[in-house]
Amino acid sequence: MTVKEIAIHTIEDLPDEASWADIQERINFVAGIRKGLRELDEGKGIPHYRVREEFAEWLTN
Repeated sequence: MTVKEIAIHTIEDLPDEASWADIQERINFVAGIRKGLRELDEGKGIPHYRVREEFAEWLTN
């Protein structure tokens, strides 16, 4: 699917009474998810064990 097709499909899934803010929020959400998935595909993710270590550091400080 093209970006335009994804955007159209995303908007079509919203209720008819959706506001401009609702549309913008949903588009930004979908764009963020797609960006994150692309970064994971590129090997830019953080391993689960490292995230757990960082959370442990944050919670003890």
